[in-house]
Amino acid sequence: MREQSTDLRETVRQRYAAAAVKVTEGGTACCGPQPVEVDENFGSTLYAAHERDALPAEALAASLGCGNPTAVAELREGERVLDLGSGGGIDVLLSARRVGPTGKAYGLDMTDEMLALALANAERAGATNVEFLKGTIEAVPLPASTIDVVISNCVINLSVDKAAVFTETFRVLRPGGRIGVSDVVADDALTSEQRAERGDYVGCIAGALSFAEYRAGLEAAGFTGVEITPTHPVADGMHSALVRAVKPIAAADEPGGPASPDATTDTATDTATDTTTDTCCGATGC
Repeated sequence: MREQSTDLRETVRQRYAAAAVKVTEGGTACCGPQPVEVDENFGSTLYAAHERDALPAEALAASLGCGNPTAVAELREGERVLDLGSGGGIDVLLSARRVGPTGKAYGLDMTDEMLALALANAERAGATNVEFLKGTIEAVPLPASTIDVVISNCVINLSVDKAAVFTETFRVLRPGGRIGVSDVVADDALTSEQRAERGDYVGCIAGALSFAEYRAGLEAAGFTGVEITPTHPVADGMHSALVRAVKPIAAADEPGGPASPDATTDTATDTATDTTTDTCCGATGC
């Protein structure tokens, strides 16, 4: 089982590294000898025109998510935001604009090529209140209770340890903090085998949780007010969904969380572990 998980992580890492390289070379993430294909259910078309117009072309080209988490998160001036699996940086850059100069947007990804692309996109956009960290969504390299909002765009379904993702998300959020996530979610009636029949793991289908499993995972980590709202189908019985939840004001953080890097570091040089945090692609061709 451990070997299978490692193989899945490496497959995803290689695929999204190749997508980042393709964008860097002037193409799009959906092109190349082994394409990461997207359709109208995935990618930058899910963002409003005025949002797309304000971003570098390379950030749009690298967008492979299934929604727009910056919209559901209702970001406010001065907030600190963390994007799990930030890819080419599209959601980090949009978040940075929404929280303004008194706020900050962090992006976390495990893929060197995506981190390099995200840093270049931030420079093109002139964003000074962003920071990209190399690491994993199962062991976030930030201190406890330091983030106001956690977002993610079609990435949690790629993790092979989703319970750890939910626990880490809860840990880094301050009491009263919230999540606004776009992800692929399966109908409760679909078995794991039926999900796998509809698409592969790297295509964000086989690894998706059901609605009930997603809710149970978040509540087990301590979240309250869980809302999971489907937005559009991505396969038979599979949906892109918006996920909201809150860390209670009275929540106590668990001790012994991962050590934090220097919070002022704006380079992608932290040590990564062997776990997936890449941005998701469309359900076909991955």
